[in-house]
Amino acid sequence: MLTTRQRPVAFAAIAILLIWLVAWGGFVIARNSKQTADKVADYLRATDISKLSGAARARALRDLADRMNRLPRDERRKARLDAEWRRWFEQMTETEKMAFLDATLPTGFKQMIAAFEELPEAKRKRAVEDSIKRMREAREAMAADPEWQSRVATNRPSELDAEMQKKVVTTGLKTFYGESSAQTKAELAPLLEEMQRSMESGNLFRGGQGPMR
Repeated sequence: MLTTRQRPVAFAAIAILLIWLVAWGGFVIARNSKQTADKVADYLRATDISKLSGAARARALRDLADRMNRLPRDERRKARLDAEWRRWFEQMTETEKMAFLDATLPTGFKQMIAAFEELPEAKRKRAVEDSIKRMREAREAMAADPEWQSRVATNRPSELDAEMQKKVVTTGLKTFYGESSAQTKAELAPLLEEMQRSMESGNLFRGGQGPMR
């Protein structure tokens, strides 16, 4: 039996323990709910889209889009370079690809497109080249990582070829993206995300303009 003096101390100790348990529980939940490229890859490996149809297939695609949208930018880049991602995408129909790409466009896509369209051609070219350089560096860093080197898709480059780069610069992103096939839009997606990063840091506007407000 607790004495009158001991009760406040005991209640305080219990309260501290409860607060600690709640905080620890919140940490565990947050850690487990945080989406990563590894978790996306695990989902892709565990789900065989070729065996799904109808509502189940649509639900799996929505689930993947949701997982991609919850990824931090660096993790999203890693997920797109994973061979599992390419395997899934290649098994989607043209309609599914278009819907998936629309659902996973980077935040601020329209603002970035508008900003890019206002740049003179020389600055567009520089913005594209800088973004592709960062994409290549990220791919090479992943390929050199023992944990990832066997998982990075090596059957095709992650950067746009010279002809596509030229079209982006001369035609403009809005027109080129709008008229492209689902496959081309998928290849453009990493570039759009890199350019979005550049816009937010102000690098897209180097040489006279400041970051968009």
